[in-house]
Amino acid sequence: MYKEYKQAWDELTGPGGPFEIGTVNVGGVDLRHYTTAPPSLRELWKSSLQFGDADHLVYNDERWTFKQAHAEADAFAHWLVSQGVKPGDRVAICMRNYPEWMLAYWATVSIGAAVVGMNAWWVPAELTYGLDDAKPKVIVMDAERFDRFAAIRDSYPDLTVVGVRFEGDNVVPWSEAVADKKPLPDVEIDPDSDACIFYTSGTTGRPKGAQLTHRGCVNNVMSLAFAGALGARQAELRGLPVPDPESLPQSAALITTPLFHVTANNCVAMGSLLTGGKLVHMYKWNAGDALKLIEAERITALTGVPVMSRELITHPDFEKTDTSTLLSVGGGGAQLQPDLVDKIDTSVSNARPNTGYGMTETCGIITSINGDFFVDKPDSAGPILPNYESKIVDDSGREVAQGELGELCVRGAQVIRGYINRPEATAESIVDGWLHTGDIARIDEDGFVFIVDRKKDMVLRGGENVYCAEVESAVFEHDAVAECSVFGVPDDRLGEEVGIAVVLKADHSLTADELRAFTGTLIAKHKLPRYVWFLDELPRNASGKFLKRELRDVLSIDEAA
Repeated sequence: MYKEYKQAWDELTGPGGPFEIGTVNVGGVDLRHYTTAPPSLRELWKSSLQFGDADHLVYNDERWTFKQAHAEADAFAHWLVSQGVKPGDRVAICMRNYPEWMLAYWATVSIGAAVVGMNAWWVPAELTYGLDDAKPKVIVMDAERFDRFAAIRDSYPDLTVVGVRFEGDNVVPWSEAVADKKPLPDVEIDPDSDACIFYTSGTTGRPKGAQLTHRGCVNNVMSLAFAGALGARQAELRGLPVPDPESLPQSAALITTPLFHVTANNCVAMGSLLTGGKLVHMYKWNAGDALKLIEAERITALTGVPVMSRELITHPDFEKTDTSTLLSVGGGGAQLQPDLVDKIDTSVSNARPNTGYGMTETCGIITSINGDFFVDKPDSAGPILPNYESKIVDDSGREVAQGELGELCVRGAQVIRGYINRPEATAESIVDGWLHTGDIARIDEDGFVFIVDRKKDMVLRGGENVYCAEVESAVFEHDAVAECSVFGVPDDRLGEEVGIAVVLKADHSLTADELRAFTGTLIAKHKLPRYVWFLDELPRNASGKFLKRELRDVLSIDEAA
């Protein structure tokens, strides 16, 4: 199996291959990239017009064909230009997963402006930070987000607001912004300019705006296509039956995770353009609703955080639902547990398990694994994709021997340009083009990566990165708190939950509910501590740092408030 896999890899990436690998100099650094990749997301989006009358966006009983989606996105692009939006400017999108999210995205990147993907869970204080940091000219939002924005609107008198699915004072309705149907404006786009700014929580306690470039995003789409082509070609070499692509039904993906993350936006949504795929949007995740949509819309791919796959196949209606169209089930955001890999492979009639390991900082995936390889190595994240160089280093930065543990570092066209307004953070994370992932890993003799721990101080809750320093910063705002330490608590459903140990100031009192209510005004709900312990002191090492691992080992969930 691995012999054919390596042969297929070499055929696809070698000279003249559909995924030929070359190098391009970006900022003085030679980076690996796909020589056949389109120059920008504008060309990727325009290429999908070939699918014409096929369904592209679906939400409840609303449908957009590719032709209709292009007409609406092109119209919004013209409207943005009429508002003075130019290449290099920024347009924020702040709403749940409505189809207008993607229409606004494609319109913005196709005129050379950058999308600012704002976390739909942010409270007003976090919205303020994001707006001050990114300084968008226009913000596209739904009614829920507008209600939060109203509390701070007076601070942004020059910010144009476009309302999706609601009307309000001094708000441009989406229908008005897309009323004038015109072809996409002519714009030249620098491949190394920003396509979007996606925020990732930072260890300093503030989110960092990662600058995802056009080159990085289109290379990620090529990586997705390569992963699919690799599986098909190695199956051919093994003599296994491979269906004719022309005979397959339209690919259809269920959007289960937020579009302000690379999983849904860069991997699922962008990947659909290559094959003329349908994107089915949900109001919010619910396994029962997902099963109904899988049957009704003939869904072929389900990509989300692992808990979604587990909830789907254990749902009471699973056996009563036609899931035969599903060809792949899995996702990212966290490692699929080995038992879940087997459950997917044996429970869903035609589907194979798949996953990918990636980061916002790489515009999407770094590794990919599916099918027989995943079943064979269920605790692996797959091989490093061909447009990356990779190395495993120790704490001093020296490469370790194959199979040994260390921090995974990667370099290639998918690595972000940096973090806006954060030169120090950029210099710390990206050195000579090498991105330090902060993840502890090993690579086996077949080149497959195994992620074993996180060097970064964060909690991975249901696919969402919750950085301990950010939660600690919010908790420290309370006058009663003298010391605190945030850490991850294992959770069967979400992977981890947020736990915090708190030391109160003398003569002060505070309950866990009071602490959550206070911090709920400063940080999003998913970051609030589920488990709270009040202690007399926190364990420290010789340098004075809190011993979080010791806290995790000695504190009992049963004793938490």
